[in-house]
Amino acid sequence: MEKFTKLTGIAAPLPMVNVDTDMIIPKQFLKTIKRTGLGKNLFDEMRYDEKGNEIPDFVLNQPAYRDAEILIAGENFGCGSSREHAPWAMLDFGIRCVIAPSFADIFYNNCFKNGILPIALPQEQVDLLTEEAGKGANARLAVDLEAQTITTSEGTEIAFEIDPFRKHCLLNGLDDIALTLEKAPAIEAYETKMAVQRPWV
Repeated sequence: MEKFTKLTGIAAPLPMVNVDTDMIIPKQFLKTIKRTGLGKNLFDEMRYDEKGNEIPDFVLNQPAYRDAEILIAGENFGCGSSREHAPWAMLDFGIRCVIAPSFADIFYNNCFKNGILPIALPQEQVDLLTEEAGKGANARLAVDLEAQTITTSEGTEIAFEIDPFRKHCLLNGLDDIALTLEKAPAIEAYETKMAVQRPWV
């Protein structure tokens, strides 16, 4: 998993409440178990019409936001079914950070496991960042995980909270597998010991 330390990038405003995982990545794209290739179908039903043509009004189809790395979203982002494909699709598109007033628990947890930083902030601060993001590509946000701050293009700084363990994992690029591998020596020692004590197992 790629480390997350600091990110300075374009923020795309998507001030919709209750954006569920089926809106993030529709069910017909869940057949794959690969984490790559899903970015083109991120928000598929909002990005494309029935003929597969881009819908110009959708934020990620607008020239200013095609390279967005930060998403400013509405309340209860990521609700609905518990599909890990949702953060996979966001990451494959290039989104590394999502800022919203609140998140669905499973989506929130899945973000951390895939190298995406979800930040929950009070509505008034999200509104400020949404307004900032509305300025387009010239307004770039700086997210500093170590300092736990978001800085706007005009220098306004907003602090955010994060669980220390999750912060440690993101800073060091540790997903569940990497965390387990950190304990490999202890696991191997235990297995060796058990092989002697219980050779029949």
